[in-house]
Amino acid sequence: MAMQFAMKRSSRLPPEVNRILYIRNLPYKVNAEEMYDIFGKYGAIRQIRTGDTPETRGTAFVVYEDIFDAKNACEHLSGFNVCGRYLVVLYYQPKKAFQKMDLAKEEKKLEEAKKKYGLQ
Repeated sequence: MAMQFAMKRSSRLPPEVNRILYIRNLPYKVNAEEMYDIFGKYGAIRQIRTGDTPETRGTAFVVYEDIFDAKNACEHLSGFNVCGRYLVVLYYQPKKAFQKMDLAKEEKKLEEAKKKYGLQ
């Protein structure tokens, strides 16, 4: 048993795997205690941040202490039913998030330039 555990810990993980999980499709009425009950089964949690603005409601970030706990939680909780909603559990990928933000900024600059020069 100990040998299997050691082999599991030394196995290589895909590059997108990290300790931070991005959770979508959360019920709006779920509270922090319920989040810790659901995600705490898979390992020690460092932090849970839930969305509180209208744009981010229904989303959360869960930060685990160990990367293998995060991998286990992602595998088991993706598609898990909470209050009639199926969770979408993804690894947080900051490069993709920042690319989307940069794209939005560039589009805004383009619209401002079009207005400034009267282009359609």
